[in-house]
Amino acid sequence: MTVQEYDPPIVSCQVTPPTTTTMPNRCILLLWGILCCVRLCAQQDTTAPALPGSERFITGIQQKTSRLEEKLDKQTDRILAVFLKKEQQLQRKLARKDSAAAAAWLANSTAAYGSIKDQLTSAGSLQQYIPTLDSLQSSLKFLESTPSFLNATDKTPEELRKALGAVKALETGFRRSEQVKTFLRERKQYLKAKLADAGFAKELKSLNKHAYYYSAQVSEYKELLKDHKKAEKKALEWLSKTQLFKDFMRKNSVLASLFRLPGDPNDPQQQISLAGLQTRSQVNNLVQQQISAGGPNGQAQFSQNMQQAQSQLNAIKDKLMKPGGGHSAELDMPDGFKPNKQKTKTFLQRIEYGATFQSQRSSSCFPATSDIAFTAGYKLNDNSIAGIGAGYKLGWGKNINHIRITHEGISLRSFIDLRLKGSFWLTGGYEMNYRSRFHDIAELKDRSGWQESGLIGLSKVVDMRSKLLKKTKVQLLWDFLSYGKRPKPAAVLFRIGYTF
Repeated sequence: MTVQEYDPPIVSCQVTPPTTTTMPNRCILLLWGILCCVRLCAQQDTTAPALPGSERFITGIQQKTSRLEEKLDKQTDRILAVFLKKEQQLQRKLARKDSAAAAAWLANSTAAYGSIKDQLTSAGSLQQYIPTLDSLQSSLKFLESTPSFLNATDKTPEELRKALGAVKALETGFRRSEQVKTFLRERKQYLKAKLADAGFAKELKSLNKHAYYYSAQVSEYKELLKDHKKAEKKALEWLSKTQLFKDFMRKNSVLASLFRLPGDPNDPQQQISLAGLQTRSQVNNLVQQQISAGGPNGQAQFSQNMQQAQSQLNAIKDKLMKPGGGHSAELDMPDGFKPNKQKTKTFLQRIEYGATFQSQRSSSCFPATSDIAFTAGYKLNDNSIAGIGAGYKLGWGKNINHIRITHEGISLRSFIDLRLKGSFWLTGGYEMNYRSRFHDIAELKDRSGWQESGLIGLSKVVDMRSKLLKKTKVQLLWDFLSYGKRPKPAAVLFRIGYTF
């Protein structure tokens, strides 16, 4: 890939063609053209093209990393406070049984928590490689070292320094989280050995759960770091096409410090790093020799060994991908524990917005109507949602020849969905419905016009491959409070809804 091309500025060339009668006209024109080209090359701007939207790109990184760093530090301080509080409670309980053991535990706890606080405030480097963090930090350092790529604004260099500071602070936050996860793992092992026979199994399980959710929350923040907005994505794509940036990443990124990336084969440093390593042809020859030495079954045995090695590599990869980076807290979870994935999400991320529609034909007494409702559900866990909503009944008139828009009713709703199996859910709800036509909001204050509805039924949820509408929900509900009401509402309701 080459450096992104850009149109040079249009410059004027005012070179007067020589006037002479001793040279042929073609030679005169040729010399004049060469002189113009030389003049253009001399006047051409050789500075690097400015990064499109650099200010929005830099500001976006600064805001995102600052927000994540604040949340990460809050979670880190919180988990330490929770563990310390739980240990103090257990120490008081143990003191009633064995005061000497409780005193020894208190001394160990004081030293351990004092040590982790010193580690968190001391300087250090991040031991875990985070690709997205490396890309963001390297791109900002590249812009700092190459000012010609920045847009010509006074604010951009200042924002660049702020963004670099925010990324560095987030890197420090992830380093602190690594230290805390190691500390929690050690404390769990200590408490398990200390309280194995003290009857505190329930409390130990609670600590394990807190540690697991902390690891899962840190992993969630790393995923949020990958979510680039439009300006960030466009700028990173633009930078990745420039040879200067690729050369900078090859020499200055965190990945380059861990493994020397491929580059110029004539680079002396690269030749030194490759010295003594086997080439591909040497490895192939060695494999063929081993297969030949194995006799007629050598190829089959080699294939079997390769499959076993691949299975072991996949197992290690799956373990490393779990929250905790291979030291997952879930390894110490009690039997039957199923983590609630929603606990690592923010409040807004757990809100599921939806809309339902239902239409009825006109009758001798009522016009054709359409019920339109909007809902907001809060995901308690992966298998249950509770929420509220409001609906409006719109009247259309008797038929196509007599269309008349009227207000036929309004409803206030609450619901809860419980997953039964797969895409089938058990749905229950309580609603208050105003089923009479009204002309003014003041009419709704009359409580005698409202009717209660108790709903229970089944819902079928189908995933949709759409950015706007994520799921389709088909509901069949029974209103068990519909009997004895005047006017009598429908006992069975069929609704089609969408979530987005």
